[in-house]
Amino acid sequence: MNKEELKEKYGKKRVPHEWRKTDWFTTLIVTFFGSGMSPKAPGTMGSLAAAIVAYPMAVLACRLLEFKSDVFIGGEIFGLFINLFFLAAALIVFFAAIPFVKKAMKDTGTEDPGWIVIDEVCGIFMALAFVPLEFIIAQPWILAVAFGLFRFFDILKPLGIHKFEKFPGAWGVMADDLLGGFYAGILLGFGTAIAVAIGF
Repeated sequence: MNKEELKEKYGKKRVPHEWRKTDWFTTLIVTFFGSGMSPKAPGTMGSLAAAIVAYPMAVLACRLLEFKSDVFIGGEIFGLFINLFFLAAALIVFFAAIPFVKKAMKDTGTEDPGWIVIDEVCGIFMALAFVPLEFIIAQPWILAVAFGLFRFFDILKPLGIHKFEKFPGAWGVMADDLLGGFYAGILLGFGTAIAVAIGF
């Protein structure tokens, strides 16, 4: 994405409170409990809110529900973790959010407005789908790394992410962030595997 496209997407003027044109429940979902209503950098705020919420989710799944969700793919020396809990969370958010995003854009007459941040939530969860739950709980700084990597891919949209953004309607809003989260997760997963291998 070049400088002009970045300016057009992130520098455009937004209609104040345009989210009020849709119903309160749809607003609650697509703004992720209001985090997308931030007047500045709503996407960053939505991603940050998702990263913060991810920690108690990991604790709940691992310690309270005793959710065994980590699958290791690879050999004795090196491989990649698949966290089925956050993978499921990302996919559930992706498909469940589609009708809400579609309704929000239709009601407000907008196309991928900044205050819709449920797609960022999906991306953060997908990024964490490559980190073991126990590692997230023991090393919560990994959430900051996931946040940074995801925002990198979400803003710059390299490696074909911008093509997913061009999918029609709500699918385009959600799909590019899912792919961005996937790329961030792959990098995060390899880093985590290396950390585990050296006994970090």
